[in-house]
Amino acid sequence: MSEHSQTLLKMRGIHKRFPGVHALKGIDMDLYPGEVLALMGENGAGKSTLIKMLGGAHQATEGTIELKGKIIEIDNPQTSQDAGIGIIYQEFNLIPHLTVRENIFLGRPKAQSGVINKKEEQRHAKELFQKIGIEIDPETICNQLSTAEQQIVEIVKALSTDVSLLVMDEPSATLTPQEVEGLFKIIRDLQKQGIGIIYISHRLDEIFDIATRVMVMRDGEYIGSKNIEDINRQEMIEMMVGRKVENEFPKHYHKIGAPVLEVTDMSSKDVKKVSFTVHAGEVLGFTGLVGAGRTELMRLIFGADKRDSGTIKLHGKELKIDAPRDAIAHGIGLLTEDRKGQGLVLIHSVRENFGLPNLGKFSKFGIINAKQEKVSFAEHVKNMLIKIPNQEQLAKNLSGGNQQKVVLAKWLEQDCEVVIIDEPTRGIDVGAKYEIYMLINKLAEQGKAIIMISSELPEVMGMSDRIMVMRSGQVSAEVKDVKNTTQEILLDHAIH
Repeated sequence: MSEHSQTLLKMRGIHKRFPGVHALKGIDMDLYPGEVLALMGENGAGKSTLIKMLGGAHQATEGTIELKGKIIEIDNPQTSQDAGIGIIYQEFNLIPHLTVRENIFLGRPKAQSGVINKKEEQRHAKELFQKIGIEIDPETICNQLSTAEQQIVEIVKALSTDVSLLVMDEPSATLTPQEVEGLFKIIRDLQKQGIGIIYISHRLDEIFDIATRVMVMRDGEYIGSKNIEDINRQEMIEMMVGRKVENEFPKHYHKIGAPVLEVTDMSSKDVKKVSFTVHAGEVLGFTGLVGAGRTELMRLIFGADKRDSGTIKLHGKELKIDAPRDAIAHGIGLLTEDRKGQGLVLIHSVRENFGLPNLGKFSKFGIINAKQEKVSFAEHVKNMLIKIPNQEQLAKNLSGGNQQKVVLAKWLEQDCEVVIIDEPTRGIDVGAKYEIYMLINKLAEQGKAIIMISSELPEVMGMSDRIMVMRSGQVSAEVKDVKNTTQEILLDHAIH
């Protein structure tokens, strides 16, 4: 960005202190009109704290914020909106049972004499959707929209306040590759309108596609900024983690053993006659576009959904799996895609979450042996480097990487022979990803059969021994020569 460009946003000397924590230590940030600045860093780097200051959720302990050459005080979300700042948080803020129109103008209705002017709201909403080239009926109830459409409603909601600066926190986390392309088209159009965008994502491929510049934070400190053409993937990772990373995907290759799990002609309304085998010590990757049937297939194997037909064999012996408890009893564990909604009880402690599927092991005559539970969990905390102040920490207060490790710990305690991991690193920073990959290697080396579902093609190629590609509920390809495949080949199998 030219030094002579007018600066849209200047943050100078930003400190934020919470009781006992110095979260931000003298951060400087510049943003220019029409720029996409990627804000990068591991979980705990301070990114969220910084953007919450722009959104009015936190106030700086020290430092100044200047917007369009004028120092501003952002002391609540309303002053942030009034200043022309729009924040799209990772968790959607839409009210599911209200219409698109009602969500867009919530708290700021277009009214005359105390009566909401629906026609004026509809007109304005349609105008905003046209502005970004998307057609969504403003009277649609939000819970009837796809995730991608809800994301677009969040963007339009932000644009309705006449923003000059838009912050997007993990906007693509739940989108398909085609939907991400649609999102990028919208971002490029907003750039042309001179809107400055701060973009946060753990998906490095996206950063190189959409960002003009990257700013890296680590441990609450500013590490550096570079134009996107002046940095490569390896350098970006090393700036983020603060050390040399020899290999982003530390795959260990070793001898693969005998078949463990055999699935034959598995079918339901979303899955059509899928068959595959996974061996001891093998990481079998499943990929495909969202909606291809990957998660649905694993839920059938785990007994979470009812299958129409199909057989499941473990070491050659057919299993009767009608519910998750049957799968668990046979040594099959599932780390769900939605770890917050299905993998953890967020309002319970990490110890209680760890103990849930292991109650049979830790209880006698209906009484839980809390000491045994604590000792077992402590062993996993130590071995897996789970960062918690104590075992009574609530699951909701952990970072994504540590939440994923707690879910993995509870299945390791079960000593599962088959471990199914659905989107193992979604929303997890690059350092924690590396640790999850090392745990997958460790499980494979112990002879476990691993099924890994991932939408991130570099991940599935970097960690799998073999890859199954799914499309429309079926296996469209089996890739055995993973080392010599490409993202383009996998995408071709996923689409055609």
